Amino acid sequence: MKKIILLTSIILIGAFTQIHAQTEDGWIVIAEKTASFKSDLDKISPKGNKQNVSKIKIKCTQGTLKLKHVNVTMSDGTKKSFNAKGIGVLNKGMTSFAFDLPGKDAKLTHIELEYDSAGNMLISKKAKVQVLGKKRKEKEKDK
Repeated sequence: MKKIILLTSIILIGAFTQIHAQTEDGWIVIAEKTASFKSDLDKISPKGNKQNVSKIKIKCTQGTLKLKHVNVTMSDGTKKSFNAKGIGVLNKGMTSFAFDLPGKDAKLTHIELEYDSAGNMLISKKAKVQVLGKKRKEKEKDK
């Protein structure tokens, strides 16, 4: 029985590692933010060529963060709100699901993150997050 559990664990770890390695391809850091120990709403504006992305995801690089909503605004005025409650709590090294941005040619003008920084100020550090973006492919621009 122990061999079966060990073998299953090794297979799951290998599969997770493979999936994680595939998702990191083509993702760039477009913004970083430090979250306070209270419920908050932060507005982040990526600069320059970091605005030309088709997807975003949120990565926790320190502490613990409970993501609630992600709101994006595009250069053509399109807005989209993503309910991130299903993601749960992000700990150091964890990422959210990828969110598909609206529009084919529009650039990302700003992102609003609504979150709770979980933990205790005396025990854990403030949560730090990165917003990762998947660069828009040339073929997507031409469509």
